This record gives sequence, C-alpha cells and structure tokens, in this order.
Amino acid sequence: MSQKDRLPNGGRINRALPLTFTFNGRQYQGYQGDTLASALLANGLHFVARSWKYHRPRGIVTAGVEEPNAVVQLETGAYTVPNARATEVELYQGLVANSVNAKPSIEKDRMAVNQKIARFIPAGFYYKTFMWPRKFWPKYEEVIRDAAGLGKAPEQLDADRYDKCFAHCDVLVVGGGPTGLAAAHAAALSGARVTLVDDQPELGGSLLSCRAEIDGKPALQWVHKIEDELRQMPGVKILSRSTAFGYQDHNLVTVTQRLTDHLPVSQRKGTRELMWKIRAKRVILATGAHERPIVFGNNDLPGVMLASAVSTYLHRYAVLPGRDAIVFTNNDDGYQCALALKAAGAQVTVIDARAGESKGTLPALARRYGVKVINGAVITAAHGKLRVASVDVASYANGQVGAKQGELPCDLLAMSGGWSPVLHLFAQSGGKAHWHDDKACFVPGKAMQPETSVGACNGDFTLGQGIRFAVDAGVEAARAAGYIVKRPNTVQVAEITEAKMQPLWLVGGRELATRGPKQFVDFQNDVSAADIFLAAREGFESVEHVKRYTAMGFGTDQGKLGNINGMAILAQALGKTIPETGTTTFRPNYTPVTFGTFAGRELGEFLDPVRKTAVHEWHVENGAEFEDVGNWKRPWFFPKKGEVLHAAVLGLSLCLVS
Repeated sequence: MSQKDRLPNGGRINRALPLTFTFNGRQYQGYQGDTLASALLANGLHFVARSWKYHRPRGIVTAGVEEPNAVVQLETGAYTVPNARATEVELYQGLVANSVNAKPSIEKDRMAVNQKIARFIPAGFYYKTFMWPRKFWPKYEEVIRDAAGLGKAPEQLDADRYDKCFAHCDVLVVGGGPTGLAAAHAAALSGARVTLVDDQPELGGSLLSCRAEIDGKPALQWVHKIEDELRQMPGVKILSRSTAFGYQDHNLVTVTQRLTDHLPVSQRKGTRELMWKIRAKRVILATGAHERPIVFGNNDLPGVMLASAVSTYLHRYAVLPGRDAIVFTNNDDGYQCALALKAAGAQVTVIDARAGESKGTLPALARRYGVKVINGAVITAAHGKLRVASVDVASYANGQVGAKQGELPCDLLAMSGGWSPVLHLFAQSGGKAHWHDDKACFVPGKAMQPETSVGACNGDFTLGQGIRFAVDAGVEAARAAGYIVKRPNTVQVAEITEAKMQPLWLVGGRELATRGPKQFVDFQNDVSAADIFLAAREGFESVEHVKRYTAMGFGTDQGKLGNINGMAILAQALGKTIPETGTTTFRPNYTPVTFGTFAGRELGEFLDPVRKTAVHEWHVENGAEFEDVGNWKRPWFFPKKGEVLHAAVLGLSLCLVS
C-alpha cells in the first residue's frame, strides 16, 4: 500500500511499525505515531467529510483539537465513538473510521443538492420557513431531525469502564509545551508538589512541529532533558493524553485522561478514561494559542489548511500535503510554513497582505532560500471541486481590495491570519479577557483565582520571552506555596525579529461577502460572512444572539477556529470596535468529554447510594415491591401472585375493614 505523500525520512513516527486501518470501507496504511488525519493525508486523501448544512466537500484544516471538518465515526457496536476528530485520534492497528453526515457516501451524498439551493437557506431560514401550516410541523420535525447532527449515538451499551480520582498539589501546570515545561521545572526545583497535564502522547507542544533551538541545540533535546529531570523528582506527576476541560472555584481543575484509546480495541483492558479532580494551591496555564484562518471565497475547499497545521504534518508526521503550495499570510509566522514546505521539496509562493517586504527574520530567510513572495496582495477566492486547484490574487492596500492580478495554480493553500490565545480555562476561572490592539487578539486580564497564564495563551508568542516569563511564574508559584525558591539555569534562545502583523479578518467587504463565492467563518456549521451581515441587518447586535441565530461557534470545535473572525466581521457590520462587540462565553468543556467519564462507575444499581432498614430482608422475603424515599428502600406494597398495585392495596383495605 503506497503512502504517496509520505516523505522518505523525518517525522516522529515509528516506520518500523506499520499499521493498517480502514476509512470509508477502504484499507490504508500508516505508522505508529500517526494520527488518523496524518495517515489520511499521507495516503493522499484530502476530501474526507461533508459540511453540516450545505454538504460541501471538506478536508482537514488543522492538526489539533480545533479541527472542524475531519469528524469521524470510530469503530462499531459497543465501541463506537461518534464525532471523533481525526486530528486527535491516534492511529492503531485495525482502526475503523467512517465519514459522518453523508448518505450513502461522501462521494455520492444525496444532500449535496443543498449546494444548489444555498442562496435560499441562509442563516435563520428554519425559523421563518417551518412555521406554517402548523399541522405540518410533525412532518417537518421528522425531516429536520433526520438531517440534523453529525455522528450516530451508540445503540449498544458501552463495553468500557471509567473511573474517577482526586488529587492535590502545590502547583498545577496545564500544557506540556516549552512554557509549561519551563514553569513546571522551575516550581519542582524548589521541592513543590507539581502536576503537569498535557493532552498529547508526548511532551513538547509547538516544539514538536518546528526546528527551533535552545542552548544552541535542537529544542527537543532540551525537552527530553527537562522531562527526564521532572520524572526523577518524587513530587512530580505527569499526566499525558490528558485534557484539562474545566476550571471551577477554589482552584479545582477537572481533567480527563485517556488511558486506552490509542490501543487496538481487542487490547483494551481496565479503565478507558479517568477523570481527575485536582485541587491546586497555584495554577499555571500554558495552553498555547490557535492559529486563525482568513475569510475569503471558497476558503473551505479541501487542501486549504492552516499554515501551522502544514508545518505540524511536515515536521511531526513527515507528510507533505501538497507540492505546489501557496501560503497566504498577514504575519511573519506564515513564513515558517513556507520554509518547511521549501525544505520538503515543494514549490512555494507567499501572498503577504502587508505592503513592502517584511524586515523580519523569517521572511528574509524565505527570500534567501528562493521562496517567491508577493507583497501587498490577497487571495479573493479559491477554485476547485474536491481539492483546491487555483486561487485568484488581487492587490491590497489600506484595507481595500484592488484589481485582480491573476490566477495561480496550486494543490495546497496554507493560511495564517494570526493567533488567538487559548483563554478557555482562564475565562472559566472567572477572569475577563481584554483586547490587545498590537497583537490583534484577546489576552488574559486580571486573574480571579491563584492562577497565572504564560506563553502563547498570555499573548507572548516568541519562544525566548515565553520561557523567561514561564520560569518566573514557576518560581513565584513555588514561593506562594511556601517553598524556598531555587531558580533553574537560564536557557539561551535565539531571538528572531518579527515585523508587525496586519489584522485581516475578511477579504473584501459586504459586497464580496454577499455576491461572491461563499466566505466561511465557521466551517463546521457552514456560517459565512454573509450570514453575519444578515444577522446584523435583522437587528441582532449581541454577539451571543448572533451566535445562536447563525449557529456560529456551535458543534464540536465550539468556535475555536472561527469565533474571533466572526466577532471582527460583526464589529464591522455594526460599525463598532472588536472590544465593544465582545466575545462569546467560554464554557466547560474545553473539548468534548464522554458521558462515561462523568458517570464513572456510578451506573445501574450504583447510580444512587442504597440505604436499607433493619427489617429490609424480611420485606424481601415477603415479596415487597420497593420505592426509593430519600435513598431509603421502603416497602411500597406486598403483592400476592399476579397482583398489581391497586389489587394489593384493595386487598389490604378489605382486610382492615373486616
């Protein structure tokens, strides 16, 4: 089985352990260390899903928890999991996955006809269409319910076991990237009890997806050194494959740890998932940031991906998603992707919305290595059927789209619209985010609990600065917990110069959004820029109301990818600033959590505590039927053979009368 887009070397996969898996009824091959998404891309599969409303072809966009498109149904029967994100599913031998929301298949999806009537089913059409005649509502409801949703709920009882546990620590660090590791190490050196939580199978975070250096050596050598030291410290606990999904009062953080999901179904034994309830004296959030897409025509085509995701697939999984690539960016980070693509042998062109050549380190390096750069330009639309094939390029100056400059062929379009710090846990803790104009993102404000945000989730996007602040946070957390501070040795990180980004949420204004190809803001729910303008015209001014009217931010990704763009477009429609428009509410859970994790072993007869009276066994021997009264088992009635409640009560009444 050929993996045509797998690079011959590199990556963090184990090529000595090939794995076979099945997707949509066809068998493919990957390697241990792959995700389902990386294995699909390695096999040349870009068209992997259909969108929820219009059933448009969709491909893999990201490499993480924010993935909106590559949602699959895993396994079958008692082990089936609906709406799993392919970017998070670790590949294992014999894995079976199928696309959702497509009948009978994604290639021949009957509901794809919705694309032809898209202009008649904008946001909110269902509120206006299915109201009359009222007697038809049951039939409407039947059709709507059949069309709604993504995956299928299991029809058999879950075969797995789930458990819960409780823990206390001095310092809880959420995130195992460079800043999380630096903070945890600094706190642990002082003797503090430290718990480090990370959602990946291996530590390193963003360093797994780039070629950074620390202390003059590859950054992953530093990661392994810090990890080894942490694991040798008796007061340190490291929870991998674990997601902190909720931050409650009094520094209580809830974590779900996936213990067996990465194993073949036949090898899963014991507890599948474990819920941790961790109470910490101090919490350090190092949860990183999500890269933002850019909103332009047909930006949902398969083959249109985030630039950071392309870098991840190249460096971490040795997968080249395209050989004729275009990088569309408004900041210097997009050039990181361009350099990675060039090193992998791809032809690369960068479309940079900023006028004039960037003086940053990465753009200068890209030009030196022969990457073609077009400044002061934007992509107005992508073209293709089941994969991007070309893009329209137009001039761009002072926030205005100018004349079309031409059409460029490509098989991959990487977009980088800036970064949005992951504020979810900070907001759940009671903190309020505020807008940072220079960084064009929301950043944490004043902490309301004993908590500190560090690194990218605090808006510190450079590696050196992030590590320095993280060390300070770790030292301070240990001091606040009552320990004598011992500072670690200072690490040396080569600083890079970055030119200022140019905020770019939507290419073109209202006219392009409403008359040109659809410009998608929320990929999973098919919310376009035109839908947001429509909501504003119809009187919806609160971002929370617009969210509900358009469905922006609903679904499995909960707006991680598109909500900031949506808020910016709404601000434009209302003539307000982004801070005036505000954000939607960051609610638990950060990512979907199984019902089994919440239930644990409290199932069936163990759902509620059972309390028995001293004469309970006598009641049982005499055939009592019981009712629960405040958890006590009380005899309800004593039926004779074949009697129901009323007959038994009547018999007792006649007995008492006589």
